[in-house]
Amino acid sequence: MKSLVNVSIQESTLDSREVTEMVGKRHDHLLRDIENYSQYLKNANDPKVGEVESFFISSTYVDSKGEERPNYKITKKGCEFIAHKLTGQKGAIFTATYINRFHEMDKQLKAPMQELSPQLQLLINMELKQREIEMAITETKQEVQGIRDAMVLDHDSWRKECNTLINKIAKQRGGTGEAYRGVREEVYNLVEQRAGANLKTRIVNKQDRMRREGTSESKVKAVSQVDVIAEDKRLKEIYIAVVKEMAIKYGA
Repeated sequence: MKSLVNVSIQESTLDSREVTEMVGKRHDHLLRDIENYSQYLKNANDPKVGEVESFFISSTYVDSKGEERPNYKITKKGCEFIAHKLTGQKGAIFTATYINRFHEMDKQLKAPMQELSPQLQLLINMELKQREIEMAITETKQEVQGIRDAMVLDHDSWRKECNTLINKIAKQRGGTGEAYRGVREEVYNLVEQRAGANLKTRIVNKQDRMRREGTSESKVKAVSQVDVIAEDKRLKEIYIAVVKEMAIKYGA
């Protein structure tokens, strides 16, 4: 059975060529910006961010020479995204313009609905509500899968997998160098609190042993908190548990 919503309602989007006129930018420059934005969203790999297609939909058009050229269909969310990148008068004018355009399109899309029978309108609204529920279920499943991935962390490759989870948490906090350092510091502090241990002292002790054994100074200086954690089974279990809990807490 063909979807009632597909028959009666179409997604409102603006052509990237129209948006270039609104923002006073060359089309190829806007395409480059959108491609960069799309890559940022893909790299985030976060269900909270959503699919790139909910912002920018890759498309093509035929120019005056009959040649196919790339462009994008930009949703209202995509226009909001672009507007946030603009400042001052230009940003304000673009925001007002795209809001008016979408308002006009919404009126045009709603007009056919009003001409339908009350029964058909009810069926269409029910299908729209069902789609919202299905989208919410999909997002929940993605979050649950993230929790499962954290819970089944392989103890044979714990260092690599813990590092991956820590990096994901740091990305959600901004992905800066400070964010990465902050997450690791938080993990180590929690490990010390739970274990009643001092990782810095253990590092110093390990470095002293290595020097007595004639280990090169470069290797001595490279000793990290994870190196001393790896030597103690209890510390390792606590470290893995802390990383798991933080991954679940922050949805990494």
